[in-house]
Order: sequence, then C-alpha cells, then structure tokens
Amino acid sequence: MGESSKHHFVIHHSPGFRRRRGLNWVALGLMYAAYYMCRYNFRYATPGMVEEFGFNTENIADLFGVWALAYGTGQLINGLVSDRIGGKRCMLIGAASTILVNWTFGFSPLISTFTTFALLSLVNGYFQSFGAPGMVKINAAWFHRQERGTFAGIFGGMIQLGQIAINNLAPLIVNGFFFGALFIGGGWRWAFRIPPLFTAAIAIFMALAAKQTPDEAGFPGEIEDEIDNSEGVTVSVRHSFVTIFTHPLVWFYAVAYACTGAVRHSSDQLAILYFEEQLGLSLKHPTKAIFITMTIVPIVAFLGSLGSGIISDKFFKGRRAPVAMVLYWFEALVIGCAAFVLLKGLVNATPSGVFIGCTILILIALTVNSTHSIVGAAAPMDIGGKKMAGFASGVIDSFQYYGAAISLFITGRVVEATKAAHGWLYWYVIMAGFGLIGGFAMFWLRHKQKRLERQGVRVVG
Repeated sequence: MGESSKHHFVIHHSPGFRRRRGLNWVALGLMYAAYYMCRYNFRYATPGMVEEFGFNTENIADLFGVWALAYGTGQLINGLVSDRIGGKRCMLIGAASTILVNWTFGFSPLISTFTTFALLSLVNGYFQSFGAPGMVKINAAWFHRQERGTFAGIFGGMIQLGQIAINNLAPLIVNGFFFGALFIGGGWRWAFRIPPLFTAAIAIFMALAAKQTPDEAGFPGEIEDEIDNSEGVTVSVRHSFVTIFTHPLVWFYAVAYACTGAVRHSSDQLAILYFEEQLGLSLKHPTKAIFITMTIVPIVAFLGSLGSGIISDKFFKGRRAPVAMVLYWFEALVIGCAAFVLLKGLVNATPSGVFIGCTILILIALTVNSTHSIVGAAAPMDIGGKKMAGFASGVIDSFQYYGAAISLFITGRVVEATKAAHGWLYWYVIMAGFGLIGGFAMFWLRHKQKRLERQGVRVVG
C-alpha cells in the first residue's frame, strides 16, 4: 500500500484514497487561489492610486518591492513555524490576517501617503507568506516523490484560478457595477473590499475539509516519505533549520528561484502600467486586448507548470534541475527577442503593436511559470519531506521574493528614467538577464548532483 516500483514507478493507492486526496487538494488549492485574489488586486488599484496621489512607475514598483521583501522574509520565518505547528494552522492564520489588511487598505481614510501604503504592503506581504509553506508542507505528506512534479503543476493551475478570478472581477469592481438596484464599487479602494469576502468563505471550507496527513484522513501508511517516514509531520525548529540550511542542493534552487521571482512578479505586477504607458490601453475603458491577455496569462501559466511537472516526473524520474535549466534559458531567449522587437518600434499603441505587446506577456507567463511549480513546490517537497518541507519551501520561496524585490526596485528606476526615450525596453532586458542566471544555477546544481553521486552520496532533491 502506497509503494512505488523502483523501475516503473507504478504507484498503487488504497480504495478511496485518491478521492479523499482530491478533496484535500481542492480545499488547499482554492485556499491559495483566494490568497491570490488578495494579492493581485493591488495591481488593479495602481492606476487609481497614480491618479489620486501622483505616484509614478518607480513608486508603484517600490510598493511591490517592499511587499516582496516582507513576503520573502516571512517565508523564512513561517517555513519554520509551519514545520513546528503544522501547515493547516499556518494557512488559516495567513488567510485571516490578509483579509484584515486588505480591508484596512479599502476602508481606512488614513491610507493616503506612500509611507502608509508601504507599511501596509509590508504587513500584507508578511501575512501572505504563511500560505505557501503551509500548502507545500501538507502536500508533501500526501504525494510520492514521483507524483509531486505533476501535482505541483496541477496545483499551479488551481492557484491561478485566483488570478483568473481577480482579473475578471477587479476591472468590474473599480469601474462599479449594479447588483439589482444597488450600485457597488467604483474606485480603487473597492478592489480591497470585495475580494476578501471570497477568501473568508474559502478559509471556512478549507478548515473543515483539509487534513494535514493521510493518517488523519483514515489512510495510515499510505505515503512513504523518503526523508523521514516516522510518524507525525512536525519537528523542532532547530532540527528543521540545521537540516535544510546545510542541504547541499537547497541554495542552488534558491538562487534559481530568485530569478523566477524576478521575472514572474515584475511581469505580473507591472502589467497594468505597461498596458497604459506602452500600449495606450486604459482600465477606465477596458478593451478586449486587456481582457483576453489577462485571461490567457494564467491559463498558459498553468499549462507551463503542469507540462514541466509531468516531464520532470515521467522522463527525468523526479529530477527537476535538467528541465528547469532548459526552461530558464528558453525564457531568456523569448524575452531577449521581445526586447529586440520593442527596440525596433513594433510594440506600441497601434492595433498590431498592441497584439505583439500582449503576445509577449503571454509568452513570458508561459516560460516563467514553467519553472515556478517544479522549483518552488516540487523541489522543496523532495528536499524536506513531510516533516521539513515547510522550511525547505520557506528558504527556496523566500528567494523568489528577494529576487522579485531586487528586480522591481531596479526596474522601477530604470524604466522611469528611460521610458521617454525607449519606452519599456529595459523591463524586457532586465527580465532576460535574470532568466540567464537561473539557467546557470540549475546547470551547476546538476553538476553538484553528479559529483555527489560519483562519491556514493544519495541526495534527494
């Protein structure tokens, strides 16, 4: 029961297990999708904030950068916390807190200066960071290693549902809509008032439906953990810290994931300003181009993460580095070509320019999210197992947001200084550079693995 063939990796499960795991999977996936609704709503508020407070591209990028720094640091702290108190509690703490912070953004009349926005972004970033380590830790106990890449990709699709939801709701909310005879919304603050209601409802569902382990759900011994198969899923903070910090592969993954974050969050969070400033599109008069692009982006993100997960599971027997290395370098090639196209003046406010500009965003989303799940979700489960996946996720995922902060701080300043002459050209250039670095990090990780194997050292990861 729960054993996999060493040669064919055929995995057998007890009757009813897949159905129960599916319920767990849906509850956790929807919970993290709801986190996304209280995260990506911010970018739809930015045009209104620019108009009301006079913020510029540098200011907005700095707000996202501050959020990313807080999120990254929170990942380190809360990864340890999740290994100590369990992933489910962590996810519920994060959900409740981000609901309160979003409502503070939406209702407080005191939120009107860059400093207050930055402080609240710090708080929101920290509490949002409870989600990923908690989710990864729970999933580590429910999946075999040869299943994790595929299911990390599927989870990537589920959490993208949150982005699809907010991409469709937010433009409606900020422009206002009628619910019967009642007019709701109208203004950027509403983007922080309505999404938390969905988060609250899903948090209640997750609290009732999700179990931390198959044992708790009535399937003892179903999943064999390669790292530590003893009973329970919690360990001491010291043991988790020392084991993960000294793991020979974790820092290679961390550096690579910093590059994923640098591209992923820059392309995600600055997309709305890019639409307005480079392509001449506006949220005040929503166009099909914005709607179609922001609908397709999370769909291709899901397809990319699912495809990379399946390939790493089925063709590379759970190894993530070879797949990620190729993906990072392909991503750099795609974005480098995009920079050349923009330099030639083909990305602009004309119909053809809008089409090209939107297509570039879609291609970036496909390539960067292909590394998102296998490096940020599957690899930590491989390294930490059911007892230490929380901190493994915290370490690796923290670098995603440190990379995002560095990228956003640089991009905001460079684009603001050069956009009069070059538009958003250097946005592409900066992202392409991070793609190259990510590929080299995975190249050296693979070499490290091979050296250890020649020395007779078996390292999971």
